[in-house]
Amino acid sequence: MGESRASFRHLVPSLVDAGFRVAVMDLRGHGDSSVSFDAYDDPAAAGDVLAVIDALGGGSATVVGNSMGAAAGVLAAAERPDAVERLVLIGPFVRDHGSATTRLFMRMLLARPWGPRVWRSYFPSLFGQSTPADHEEHVDRALALLRRPGRWTAFQATARTSHAPAEAALPRVNAATLVVMGDKDRDFPDPVTEAAWVAGALRGERRMIPGAGHYPMAEQPAETLAAILPFLEGSDDQEVSHG
Repeated sequence: MGESRASFRHLVPSLVDAGFRVAVMDLRGHGDSSVSFDAYDDPAAAGDVLAVIDALGGGSATVVGNSMGAAAGVLAAAERPDAVERLVLIGPFVRDHGSATTRLFMRMLLARPWGPRVWRSYFPSLFGQSTPADHEEHVDRALALLRRPGRWTAFQATARTSHAPAEAALPRVNAATLVVMGDKDRDFPDPVTEAAWVAGALRGERRMIPGAGHYPMAEQPAETLAAILPFLEGSDDQEVSHG
């Protein structure tokens, strides 16, 4: 939410070099996506994930989802276990956090005319202690994308998403799962505890990225690759950090 597929710009080349076929998609109304959709929620994103898999020939894929993209991955895996063999959930929102009052307050903050200013102030704070050389350019680009016609309305619709459907689907997911979380992810009161909860709910593994915020793959791509590559390759001896 508020980002684009460019957040994976440093991870994709390394995955391709490792022999994987990689497709990266934008959320609806974000990046190069259009803004003519009726829905911008987790189930809609899950449907898009499955549509991409099918469009590329079907079969069983690994879905790597960041933030609400993780919820989309969970829903896709629950709906079509034949299409999703593995999940890598990075900074995953797979359940709602905070009270209904708090969520309503956030939606009010993101409303026009002050919403874009609030997001411009908040978004940079989601990154951790280490960032790549092109970080400032990337942040400027992400904010510029939201200034295009119709984008802020789509962003607001996305921000109203409830992750309750993803939480309800967790028991139905059988895909092998790895949870990757930055230990400085300010979107969660306690990132270590949240990573443990999500991994436990999905009977999966977890890895913490020290010093990383909400976008480890954009902040520390080498460390993120080291965390997920053994899992993607099916290694049995991966060291799991319990943070």
